[in-house]
Amino acid sequence: MDPLPLAVGVFILTGVVVDLLWTTLWVEGGAGPLTALLMATTWRLVRQFEGDNSRVHSLAGPIILTLSLATWIVLLWGGWVFVFSSGESSIIDTLHRGPLTWPDLIYFSGYTIFTLGNGDFVPRGGVWQILTGVATASGMLFVTLSVTYVLNVLSAVTQKRSFASGVSGLGASGTEILLTSWTGDEFEGLELPLHTYTTQLNTLTSNHKAYPILHYFHSDHPGQSPVVSVSILDETLSLLQFGLSERSHPSDTILRNARSSVENYLETLQSEFVEPADRSPPPPDLDTLRATGVPVVSDDAFSESLDELAQRRRTLLGLVESDEREWPSQNDE
Repeated sequence: MDPLPLAVGVFILTGVVVDLLWTTLWVEGGAGPLTALLMATTWRLVRQFEGDNSRVHSLAGPIILTLSLATWIVLLWGGWVFVFSSGESSIIDTLHRGPLTWPDLIYFSGYTIFTLGNGDFVPRGGVWQILTGVATASGMLFVTLSVTYVLNVLSAVTQKRSFASGVSGLGASGTEILLTSWTGDEFEGLELPLHTYTTQLNTLTSNHKAYPILHYFHSDHPGQSPVVSVSILDETLSLLQFGLSERSHPSDTILRNARSSVENYLETLQSEFVEPADRSPPPPDLDTLRATGVPVVSDDAFSESLDELAQRRRTLLGLVESDEREWPSQNDE
């Protein structure tokens, strides 16, 4: 038995198993080191070559997911090729076609981990039979885990876009949402949507922790962009909490819960993907609300309240710009 290819094979298998289990099973651990490097490198290349082509931007997530899955399978396959190549007579050619070649080893390792079992190559007795069984078990386990991971990520992408569509459906900005719900005396029908979108945002935050690749899935349509929708939601909360001069907004419990959900979302993404912008986004325009009879505070008082949220709003702006979107503005109404 040649120790060098055996060591290489064990090293590759250990690396891919650790990375795969880390990425697919450790929901609080983010992506494994290999997958994290692959995601960051691929994202930089996509950003470098996309130019003004937003279609390439939207393909980044599927490309990264496909490359991750392919990398796991190739490394698992290659690791077992090196393991079986470490023995001069580890495999028997039942058709007696001559000495084993590297294509023969690749072929045997592939149909072993994918459980095809054609029978033209078989392991020699003893340790090679045991290793063949381990290779088959690893293929069944890790390929299944990989496919399950892909399905979970795609489900999370659907939930992500559902949240974004729901929030943007209420309005293109916080000002528009308040104008739509204002009855002349109070804001009607806001409590249920706020509760619903807070719950969905908590789920989205958990999904980002479990599947960091989720950050690289983008939509061509601004209405399906969660980062824009989170910004709209947070601006709405700021207006409700600091912009009104009279008690006519949802309960403090609902507002506090919603703001906490946004904060958790920002903390999750900022730790891995987002840097705060070097400036604050433009504040909501109270004049539009004031003109329709909504009881609002003075511009100076509102500006002071927003100053206390400066870091939070810069982070939101950094998140929006990292997604190559524009800050939601009441001028779009």
